[in-house]
Amino acid sequence: MSGSGAESINRNRGVDWALRGYILLAYLFVFAPIAASFVFSFNSDRFPSIPLGSFSLEWYEAVASDPLVWQGLQNTLVVGVIVGLISTLLGFGAAYTDYRYKFMGKQVYLALALLPPTIPVIILGLAMLAYLSRINLSGNALSVIIAHVVVCAPFAMAIIRLRLSQMDPALEPAAWNLGASEWKTMRHVIVPFTKPAIFGALFITMAVSFDEFAVAWFVSGLNETLPVKVLGFLQGQVSPRINAIGTFVFVLSMTLVILAQLLLSGKGANDRALADDKE
Repeated sequence: MSGSGAESINRNRGVDWALRGYILLAYLFVFAPIAASFVFSFNSDRFPSIPLGSFSLEWYEAVASDPLVWQGLQNTLVVGVIVGLISTLLGFGAAYTDYRYKFMGKQVYLALALLPPTIPVIILGLAMLAYLSRINLSGNALSVIIAHVVVCAPFAMAIIRLRLSQMDPALEPAAWNLGASEWKTMRHVIVPFTKPAIFGALFITMAVSFDEFAVAWFVSGLNETLPVKVLGFLQGQVSPRINAIGTFVFVLSMTLVILAQLLLSGKGANDRALADDKE
């Protein structure tokens, strides 16, 4: 009580309101273009301008009747699901290795495992194109999957490792002492405990794969994902269909991110409540 009272006395209301205003402006800056794209996707006018025309679903109907869009969407969904599964599996293995074992060069191992997201996407795309071309894999869906796994696996590792850091380190030794093998301990202790993070990592990596454009543009060839298809529309002419496609992709990605956040925050809240009850 004394700590919370001291915090309330030391807090400045003006600073609090300034921070809230800053956060609000930051959100407006990030989401204003997305909101504008959403509004113009229902606008009957061909060009985004004010005042708006009448409400129309014309551009969504045009997108739904375009076979190139459906092909790009199919490629995006297939690649995203496969990338999510492989990245989550690799991320789980990497996270558990970091959590359980101590070995020489562990810091180098962690640095290399988490390195890909820090590399500029243009450089990473060029590097993946050069490497995949040398092994005759460039220009097909498999090349996009490989490139996206490289990008997405570190996200899965970070999410699952954070969950493992919250586990009581005595749980595994206790299971071993009770006669469980390492595989049974993995199945009945580790995996159930990390299940929210596993599904959260799956949804996050799928969302990253759905939205990724630069690397896919370099390695996809004729197997273009939906974001790469959008670039093709932009190169030809300014098409209102882009707003409709962008709205769909944004809603899909945000749904996956929100599901991941609900899984992670909900499980964390339950764990904190159980810990408080024990105290």
